Amino acid sequence: MIEGRLRWRYFNEEWSFFETSWKPKSWDRRYRFVFLRQKVRQQQKQPIQLDLFIPHQWGYDFKVILTNKRTRMKKVVAFHNGRGSQENLFGELKSQCQMDYVPVRTLAGNQTYLLCAILAHNLARELQIVADPPQRHTTEKRASLWVFQELNTLRRHFIQRAGRFSWPQGRLTLTLGLNDTVRATLLHYLGALGYTA
Repeated sequence: MIEGRLRWRYFNEEWSFFETSWKPKSWDRRYRFVFLRQKVRQQQKQPIQLDLFIPHQWGYDFKVILTNKRTRMKKVVAFHNGRGSQENLFGELKSQCQMDYVPVRTLAGNQTYLLCAILAHNLARELQIVADPPQRHTTEKRASLWVFQELNTLRRHFIQRAGRFSWPQGRLTLTLGLNDTVRATLLHYLGALGYTA
């Protein structure tokens, strides 16, 4: 379809597109396909002589988006390009919750490990959602409404701290070294959860 296409619709200085409803023979129904091409400079691979002028040659990079969205093409492309925040979420789960690690040889053990990792990640996100109002509005890329701190940042900031539990006057107390930033952070989150210090 791309090679046989002669007329592309203008999107902006860089991008042009066309779309069609299509299905392979093995599918039961047709879907919306958006074909995009981006004007890019072609890489010069031959040796360059410094005394000659070589003009830039232009070519195209292509991509195809298969979607069930019925909105305008610009919104479809923005939504597709916003998948980076989802990729970041998977990257954070791998790097900071060790989801790319297989700890044991049994299915039940690995499932338990996976559930614990996801639960820890989701609890950290939920804590931030409860404690702070949204920092963003809904965008075309559908980025999250909150700007989340990563789990490693939360760990280093106030979880991985030397402390001691004690029972003065029959009340459980956590004693930490004097650090005003850590104290303010802990009181902020405890206050959002309804606890008083």
